[in-house]
Amino acid sequence: MRVFTAVIAIAAGVLVLGGYFFPVLAAIQTLLLNWAIVLAGMAALVGIFNLVSVHTNKIRSQQKGSVYSAILVIALTATFIGGIILRPDHGTMAILMNGIIIPVEASLMGLLTVSLIYAAIRLLRRRADLMSVVFLVTAVLLILGSATLPFGNIPLLGSLVKPWITQILALGGARGILIGVALGTLTTGLRILFGADRPYGGN
Repeated sequence: MRVFTAVIAIAAGVLVLGGYFFPVLAAIQTLLLNWAIVLAGMAALVGIFNLVSVHTNKIRSQQKGSVYSAILVIALTATFIGGIILRPDHGTMAILMNGIIIPVEASLMGLLTVSLIYAAIRLLRRRADLMSVVFLVTAVLLILGSATLPFGNIPLLGSLVKPWITQILALGGARGILIGVALGTLTTGLRILFGADRPYGGN
């Protein structure tokens, strides 16, 4: 059985990879990618149903935090049904997006900012080295550069320091991380393609 699954995985990988180089295999590549998208969507639905099941059991057993579980289940069910009936481009769904989801995301970003500063201060208390100081100073400069005051942005911080950090230093680091992710993905894909790794078989 493991050999059979390995043959299927390797053959599918070769066909998808070959579709980028040989136009003859483009139709097969598109078909396999569509199958993968359907399987990924089904996996997401299974995960959502499992999430609802876990929180429903938590509500039934009246565990701690069951109120939040009830809010989660109700909001998830309402959004799911509303998306099916009204479609995502409906005006009501846009109101829900602009009135609930976006403010919640903004609140989470605010909490993330406070948590970042708190973590930087705790880091200085435990390990007061150069990199910890650089981390704290960078976080403070970015927060001050992003702050909106009645008279506008803080001079130099909002117009010079923040763009230099975000568009040069942070963007360079993000590109380095993406290159590392791409190389890791390529290496993992080649190992699966050659049969060295078989995650689909439990190895």
